[in-house]
Amino acid sequence: MELASWQAVVLLVLDLLIRIGLSLRIIMRRQPVGVSLAWLGVVLLFPFLGAFIYLLVGELRLGTRYARWAAVIHEPYERWLKDLTTRCHIEWSVLGTQCESLARLATTAIGIPTMPGNRLQLLGNTDDVFEAMVADIDAAKRTCHMEFYIWNVGGKADEVAEALLRAARRGVLCRVLVDAVGSRQFLRSELAERLRQGDIELEAALPGGLIRGLFVRFDLRLHRKIVVIDGEIAYTGSLNLVDPRYFKRDAGVGMWIDAMVRVEGPAVEALAITFLEDWELETGDGIEKLAKTGDARPLPNAGKAAVQVIPSGPLVRNEAIQQILLMAIYTARRELILTTPYFVPDEVLLTALISAARRGVEVTIVLPDKVDSLLVRLASQAHKLDLLEAGIRVAQFQGGLLHTKSITVDGQFSLFGSVNLDPRSLHLMFEITLAIYDTQFTAELRELQRSYVEQSRFLDLADCHARSRVARLTYNAARLLGPLL
Repeated sequence: MELASWQAVVLLVLDLLIRIGLSLRIIMRRQPVGVSLAWLGVVLLFPFLGAFIYLLVGELRLGTRYARWAAVIHEPYERWLKDLTTRCHIEWSVLGTQCESLARLATTAIGIPTMPGNRLQLLGNTDDVFEAMVADIDAAKRTCHMEFYIWNVGGKADEVAEALLRAARRGVLCRVLVDAVGSRQFLRSELAERLRQGDIELEAALPGGLIRGLFVRFDLRLHRKIVVIDGEIAYTGSLNLVDPRYFKRDAGVGMWIDAMVRVEGPAVEALAITFLEDWELETGDGIEKLAKTGDARPLPNAGKAAVQVIPSGPLVRNEAIQQILLMAIYTARRELILTTPYFVPDEVLLTALISAARRGVEVTIVLPDKVDSLLVRLASQAHKLDLLEAGIRVAQFQGGLLHTKSITVDGQFSLFGSVNLDPRSLHLMFEITLAIYDTQFTAELRELQRSYVEQSRFLDLADCHARSRVARLTYNAARLLGPLL
């Protein structure tokens, strides 16, 4: 037999062994059925390339040392957060059984109790967010802690940087944690160097790189948006530290539309502790030091809103946030409004939404008309037909890339934060969500959602049925990759 023939036989045998081996590994890992089937399809259909893609992004690989370090430092922070329970008393008879059921699930899954007595300010305009944030930083006396997925140079974001530099000159301890991939350009910028030279502690979370990518999954990212000032005021929501007038203007999706919430009261402590754990995970600063310098401490009541802080991510019970979302959907009785930029639901989430509509709940999902990810756009299109046939209203926002992530349920409570309704956000990303058991805030958020609806065009079932066969085939093929997006 010629050498070329022997080489072909060896390649075929090697390919077969790789496919069989990885298929067995996928089966034994017992991931959700849709995820497992999708990965089996990739591995079996694409010789060598499928195996390479699976090994690159198919498993939750944070790196052995990183995962061990995370487990070591998490335990004392978990105890710290659970200690909050002794200071929290909620009158659930006033808030309602819907709120109580969700709060109990979140407490069991995450370990953080619902904290009453908070004052919340919903900021639905980006300029208002930056103005409030700069004012609070300028008033800071002890600490400014900031954590973002993306920091983009330009516009109002630069004003925040200048406020941090002013605070540092006053002796305020400033710590900034940004994702190494999402903020890659910022970390190499002159502005970042100015912050470092200005005595601001600037750290990159989850560093990437070609070599590191062979051992650590590169798309496990820090997607949280948290600001804590003097341990007394906090911000969270969907807005990265970017001025939309300067961010991805050539992407063809319009300006990004976001919202944040300003928090005063006991819940700030839980957000502060969440930041400190993320900071120690990247810097190695001990909890003893951070407990002294981190400004995380009990706070008096500042309002009436009950708030539960829900951090999520791949390190600890990565299925918890999906369980909480499902519980919120299943508790709906009259009305359910959701806004998300990226909508690629798995079968469980899709079933929950359809079940809500079929039991008489008025379900409205507000999505941007255009998104910056082609695969997400295609996969999302396939699910819209299922939603419309179940009677769910799908509003396509026309005013830019709607990036606000929010859910309101029956006007009684709401979920608000950084979580998208897609597999990556639910299972792979480090996210932050607030469960807000307060009718006043929920009414304000509902009005913001309604303003999005007013700037939207409702998708028509007839239009979906009129799609060409090629379009339907493309959307349905992308849907098969949905669990991997």
